[in-house]
Amino acid sequence: MNRIIYQSESGGVAVIIPTESVELALKDVPEGVPYEIVDAADIPSDRYFRNAWVMRDCCVEHDLDKCKEIGHDRRRQQRAEEFAPLDRVISLQLPGMDMVAAEAGRQLIRNKYALIQDVIEGASTPDEIKTALEANK
Repeated sequence: MNRIIYQSESGGVAVIIPTESVELALKDVPEGVPYEIVDAADIPSDRYFRNAWVMRDCCVEHDLDKCKEIGHDRRRQQRAEEFAPLDRVISLQLPGMDMVAAEAGRQLIRNKYALIQDVIEGASTPDEIKTALEANK
């Protein structure tokens, strides 16, 4: 089945899935915006890096730099979630809580995410970034 794609104002790729015919769906493309009619197979089925899609020569591809930005954002979010319980221990400084152990745990997390950061920076495909992030779950 065909799809209509065009570069959206926000920088991503808009995908229109015609319900009846491509011709009728063309009314949904903003006036004056270049578009392409492509096969559904020309659009990535994995939406993990959806915000990094760009329109290139009749198909949708990933902008690797944008994928890396998204990967770093997700890495930071994962790291913050792991830090949260240890941060709580340190910030509350409750008697009987081992601050040294909490800080050692934080360092282990820092080390792990430094490695993930290196993988993201050195990645040559979106799949490498996704694998590094998902291996952490």
